[in-house]
Amino acid sequence: MTKWTTSNIPPQHGCTAVVTGTGGLGYEDALALARAGASVVIAGRNPRKGAEAVAAIRQAVPGGQVRFGKVDLANLASIAEFAAKLAQEQDGLDLLINNAGVMTPPERRQTSDGFELQFGTNYLGHFALTAHLLPLLKEGRNARVVTLGSVAARSGAINFDDLQAQRGYKRGPVYSQSKLACVMFALELSRRSKAACWGVESLAAHPGVSRTDLLPNGAGRWSAAGMARRFLPFLFQPAWQGALPTLYAATDPAARDGAYYGPDRLVGTRGYPTEEKPPKQALDTSVAARLWDASQELTNVRFV
Repeated sequence: MTKWTTSNIPPQHGCTAVVTGTGGLGYEDALALARAGASVVIAGRNPRKGAEAVAAIRQAVPGGQVRFGKVDLANLASIAEFAAKLAQEQDGLDLLINNAGVMTPPERRQTSDGFELQFGTNYLGHFALTAHLLPLLKEGRNARVVTLGSVAARSGAINFDDLQAQRGYKRGPVYSQSKLACVMFALELSRRSKAACWGVESLAAHPGVSRTDLLPNGAGRWSAAGMARRFLPFLFQPAWQGALPTLYAATDPAARDGAYYGPDRLVGTRGYPTEEKPPKQALDTSVAARLWDASQELTNVRFV
């Protein structure tokens, strides 16, 4: 495809969207969707950051339809509460972007429900959120779910013997596992939606290497990764550009159900949206099915 940008987003009037994450890529997603006419819920755990994001988008897009929704992806009760509240406010949902995440905290941390923080937030939280929102998505107009992977997913492996990294926490491999799980979830959701005739498309995307606060917030401001983010900005493409593969997957009619999108240059680390092959291990349908079953048991949700 040519250099696809936000100017190529089709009109989104009448579209209702939920985007997880109030800063970085999530903010850019919400801003672009609001500019295109969508009604957007920015979902995050920090009301102050959510209010700031909403205010900034409303200033950039006078009359833009955007609001904040409180959800903590590291808390299953919060996820269920957010979905129940949304169901009271609207009859359907057209787009869900599973974007928010945490990256490589130096020490093992846990969610409110006892999951390892990266696996629990990046993957299980979005798995549960999608399940809770599936009834609304079924009522949506050409509904799509876009789940964020990462270049780190290429080196990931699903460790069923220690999914929560209780016997040995290595932050890089644990992050890679969480993002591989996200890609596998996106592909498995596509397969199951087709088989069950849910009418919901599922795609995966990743931002390459982008300039957001994910690294300093996770690894730490003075970590090697955090300092590279601060002092070597040329290594990272801007957040607006990193958001493009997600926005392409979310809005373009040519984006394919069950496909994976990322940047087109420097081995997928920067550039403009293009379809790419998912990591080989993400294509193992037996592992994907096992992960799906394990995730339903861990989160106590069902896709119905």
